[in-house]
Amino acid sequence: MVKNDFEIDVKVKCLEEHITQAQLAEMVGTSASYISRLINKKNSIVNKTFVDMLDKLGYDIQITYVKKDL
Repeated sequence: MVKNDFEIDVKVKCLEEHITQAQLAEMVGTSASYISRLINKKNSIVNKTFVDMLDKLGYDIQITYVKKDL
């Protein structure tokens, strides 16, 4: 189960950096519609474009594994 909301994360980071999602898409060499589809998926794997977007916004990604309580 992914506990992040990538759509909110990206939108907040764009606001903090004073850029639009369209500008971010241009920075990573893709279309704004692709960025929108990518961040709106609730159950997808993080891909290279997502990593590139966060890199351009000045962030690293940390993945943490947490053991489930059974």
